[in-house]
Amino acid sequence: MHDYEDILIDRNDAVLTITIDRPETGNKFRHQTCLELSDALQRFRLDPALRAAVLTGTGEKFFCIGGEHDEATSLDQSQVLPVLDVYQAIDTIPKPVVAAVNGFAVGGGHVLHTVCDLTIASETAVFRQVGPLVGSFDAGYGSWYLEDTIGRKRAKEMWYLNKKYSAAQALEMGLVNEVVPAAELLDRAHEVARTVASRSPFAIGALKAAFSGRHNGVSGQARMAHDQLLTVYLTTNEAHEVSDAFASKRAPRADRFWS
Repeated sequence: MHDYEDILIDRNDAVLTITIDRPETGNKFRHQTCLELSDALQRFRLDPALRAAVLTGTGEKFFCIGGEHDEATSLDQSQVLPVLDVYQAIDTIPKPVVAAVNGFAVGGGHVLHTVCDLTIASETAVFRQVGPLVGSFDAGYGSWYLEDTIGRKRAKEMWYLNKKYSAAQALEMGLVNEVVPAAELLDRAHEVARTVASRSPFAIGALKAAFSGRHNGVSGQARMAHDQLLTVYLTTNEAHEVSDAFASKRAPRADRFWS
């Protein structure tokens, strides 16, 4: 697999594990981290042998506690922290991404697990949004998808009051799918990933596009239509007959559409 500076990659059959490897910072993402995550996710998308991914952080204390501001790049618009690209990649790749939250998921790190398809949490995991507390906010994925996940009032509570929530509380409010002992976290996340990987890839991809399309407007609808065009419609008798008729400079025969 490709060598990276800020993340670790491990491949096991149909499952790819991506680990943010900056424990000294709380596994914060910086500009380099976002570029590497985007690259790894794109490689995951294009590899037909990979059917699911697990996203986690190094160590037992931090999943990811958000972004790290870099003064050297703050004035260059082209160098703005490209974490939105990471969120969009996770949301639009037609393959499931499972978050294995091994510790604190805070700020942008909390958004990171929220945009994943499923979240498995360690008993020691802690969830928190701190935006207004530190002069920041996420008015996109971090608010819309959080509202979808736990409801409007709870999402506003997380953003306005900036409280910490235990893994048990997160499970109760529907913020995570399962809570397991810390020692079992990765095994369980991989088990879930393998289960989803064993399902129909087209069906999973279509379902994922349907879920993300609700908020992604024309791009979400276009993804569903594009995938169905390539994998379904273009294989039908109707598509073949219309194409053949055009090439032969004749009118298509409707009786061949279904034969």
